[in-house]
Amino acid sequence: MNNINYDRLMEDMLSERMDGASVHPVAVLLHSCCAPCSSACIERLCDRCDVTVYYYNPNIGEEAEYLKRKEEQIRLIDAYNAEKKGKYRIKIIDADYDPESFTVMAVGLEECPERGPRCHKCYELRMRRTAEAALKTGGFDFFATTLTLSPLKDSEVINRIGLKIEEETGMRYLPSDFKKRNGYLRSIELSKQYDLYRQNFCGCIYSKPMDM
Repeated sequence: MNNINYDRLMEDMLSERMDGASVHPVAVLLHSCCAPCSSACIERLCDRCDVTVYYYNPNIGEEAEYLKRKEEQIRLIDAYNAEKKGKYRIKIIDADYDPESFTVMAVGLEECPERGPRCHKCYELRMRRTAEAALKTGGFDFFATTLTLSPLKDSEVINRIGLKIEEETGMRYLPSDFKKRNGYLRSIELSKQYDLYRQNFCGCIYSKPMDM
């Protein structure tokens, strides 16, 4: 699996789905960690897919921080829709603030280093909830995540988690490596263009810089 080009796999899967007999657009429920990361991911998908952003981030330790990031997500989507970016109107599902789920998940993993088992469990928590929401809502071809945009996150781990969730839930996962093709650099450009709030940590109490 280490040799898989997940960016190419995503493109191949989208092309296959679009070339099919169905006249309906490819519907993707895209888990978003924040507006800056989602900016480039939405841009890459929205010309071909009917994108709904799923905002579920129980890892964010402070409600004020959670709300600030959510507001920026909504503001970006409103701006994209006002500009008619893409073929379809971009939608958002707000899963509400759920910090207890993260707290329970992190029990016993508090001392794990960044990018270790605690982070992997956090990815799975958010991605699994996205898959479940896609199944419950209905009408989605794939669930996906913006997490692969970050150069600080291992896309191999994230995609392996996504494929595991697909096997266990039956909801098809759209693999990705959004940092490819200068995706992360594009997110920085878009953040500047839309004056988006960019944070320097994921939001959980374990990753928060000591001077904040």
